[in-house]
Amino acid sequence: MITVGLADDDPLFTAGLSMILDAQPGLRVSWQAGDGAEAVRRHDVDPVDVLLLDIQMPGTDGLTATRRLVTSQAPGKVVIVTTFDTDDYVLTAIEAGAAGFLLKNTPPDELVAAVRTVHRGDAVISPGPTRRLVQRVRAHPAPAVPAQVLTAAERRAVDTLTERERQVLTLITQGLTNQEICDRLWLSMPTVKTHVGNLIAKTHARDRVQLVLFALRTGLVGVGDALQHAGR
Repeated sequence: MITVGLADDDPLFTAGLSMILDAQPGLRVSWQAGDGAEAVRRHDVDPVDVLLLDIQMPGTDGLTATRRLVTSQAPGKVVIVTTFDTDDYVLTAIEAGAAGFLLKNTPPDELVAAVRTVHRGDAVISPGPTRRLVQRVRAHPAPAVPAQVLTAAERRAVDTLTERERQVLTLITQGLTNQEICDRLWLSMPTVKTHVGNLIAKTHARDRVQLVLFALRTGLVGVGDALQHAGR
């Protein structure tokens, strides 16, 4: 049973989301909170596997709550669920340690699949936020770091990536799921999962979302190329 905690200052939203999740086999919403501080307290007393947090909440917001949970090494994975008008927070949420970033207009079946994916240890990010993440990085100076100023660990990671791993990394940056990568590259699911696992190990990324930041920072994937495909 995958247990879920919800935090949003809109009780109608959390009530509706709870109904959707509780109706799925193997999923159960353990609690609902009205802000980030309450979510941290509830999670401390009743830990869940996956937390779905809004960003903009009165009092303690979702970003602060995410940082507290990640810093304290609390169990469970955080997924930010927010609206289009919080684009400026996408990069901050990922850097805070969120394992996923979804939009509130994500279809219910995709949201349910995302909860299961995060619980398995992977990470998720909607194609829309992926595009806006790339746009945000592009809006700031020098999103890619010149080779001569990369850290030694980053240089080693870049040098050890195989051509196939670079292809998979590019598709991850464009927001493709593992299944979509299988279809695009004509690979089996176990093979794609192995490549993703190798990428995470070699780059020392926390998860799939951190791989996007690594690819953009090191210039392995060009911002323009990611923008060209991320919104598809």
